Amino acid sequence: MKTNKSNTELILRLSQDDKVAFYNLYERYSKRLYSFVFRFIKQELDTEEIVQEVFVKIWEKRRNIDAYSSFESYLFTVAYNSTISLFRKRLSEKKYFEHIASLQEVNKAPNLIDEIQFNDLINQVNNLLAELTPRQREIYSLSRESGLSYQDIAKKLNISASTVKKHMANTLSFLKSNLNSSLMTNILFIYLFF
Repeated sequence: MKTNKSNTELILRLSQDDKVAFYNLYERYSKRLYSFVFRFIKQELDTEEIVQEVFVKIWEKRRNIDAYSSFESYLFTVAYNSTISLFRKRLSEKKYFEHIASLQEVNKAPNLIDEIQFNDLINQVNNLLAELTPRQREIYSLSRESGLSYQDIAKKLNISASTVKKHMANTLSFLKSNLNSSLMTNILFIYLFF
């Protein structure tokens, strides 16, 4: 009961933009929230992102949170909804890639033009990869060629997983923005590198 009262006080202070109150709520609930989300997702990086996203939403909606209702219920509902959103996004991505794969099965017999376009794409990608920093090339190679997870790459290179993720996002953005923009090239690029 004392926690509810102190939660009420913290929410009232939070609604007045009190960052210390926000930090206290974060300290009080972040580990429990992490455990809750991890039970569903089973991936550290995604779990960390959802926990951060939940607290960002709490900060953004700080003036609308009812201080006299159960903050804990509200917090875990936001976390649950964010988890469901991630599942929906992943399901949508999976369906998209299955669709691309089925299109490729239909057109299994490659013709000379497709082969030339494919080789051209590979050459473009290799040329662009040569323009990356040595660290970006190494991370890209470990991820896409060796199949390591961001977490494994981070351990191997003694850097954080978020640094690996940032390097990969920058690399993929660079590749996308510098490849030819024909429809076939984009479809092949998406299929090969995502």
